[in-house]
Amino acid sequence: MRHSHYWDARKCGELWQAILKLKTPEECRKFFRDLCTVEEIIAMADRWQAAKMITKKEDYRAIAKRIGMSTTTVTRVAHWLTHGEGGYSLILKRLGIK
Repeated sequence: MRHSHYWDARKCGELWQAILKLKTPEECRKFFRDLCTVEEIIAMADRWQAAKMITKKEDYRAIAKRIGMSTTTVTRVAHWLTHGEGGYSLILKRLGIK
């Protein structure tokens, strides 16, 4: 089974619906802390910071050094930013970043 079909399955749809019920940053913090490991949360936060910096045309090596992630991960974030499903772009636009 391909991952794209797996993560789009009913149980993931239920997760997306649950996330949509969160109303405040504190609710998000509590839910994601119960759902994810601290390392997973930090990895997501780092990728989000990288996406914002990539949007501002910062150098990939500088981003990697500043965040403390590999240039490979920065490149992956850049790939999904331009060739993904538009999730990063949607939120960047809503936040007035892009």
